[in-house]
Amino acid sequence: MNRESLKSLLQEMDLSRRPEEAPVRERMIALLEGTPECFQRTAFPGHFTGSALVVNSDGSRALLHHHRKLDRWLQFGGHCDGDEDVLRVACREAMEESGIERLIIASRRPFDLDIHEIPARGTDPAHYHYDIRYMLIAPEAAAPMISAESHALQWFTPEELEALPLDDSLRRMIAKWRAIVARRAHAPQPSGQ
Repeated sequence: MNRESLKSLLQEMDLSRRPEEAPVRERMIALLEGTPECFQRTAFPGHFTGSALVVNSDGSRALLHHHRKLDRWLQFGGHCDGDEDVLRVACREAMEESGIERLIIASRRPFDLDIHEIPARGTDPAHYHYDIRYMLIAPEAAAPMISAESHALQWFTPEELEALPLDDSLRRMIAKWRAIVARRAHAPQPSGQ
């Protein structure tokens, strides 16, 4: 994926069931068109990032990390650092931060679009992450390993996540995940012969 294919992907996304993400998509397209260095972390006031909600193999739990710098539970993700393939960035960051290899891409289409403010830190001013988010599936019996970016890693059920002080955009992703799990639970099962 490159800048042009990302732009096409964003333009073609059906957001009729996700209308709150339509203005986010428009801002992302504007950033792609107006900021040549939008995949570099030095692009201010905003730049692209890639992240992923990692779920276990049967879809019953999601893995979050307690971010060391931001001191809160988050999905995995990070800066593109010049890589225009945001899905590859999300996969790389999820693998590096969770220690889980061979993560399975649930869909090449973004699972969620979000723009959020990052507070000033060191010499970096407050700025925005234009975050393109995916869902990744951990292989069966995956054993997460904590990285230097985290205080902790933990698998959570949807009910356990409800009790955590999560930001609204992560709650939105969790609600989408829960809807997928509910649809699967109510889908007709193939009959055994």
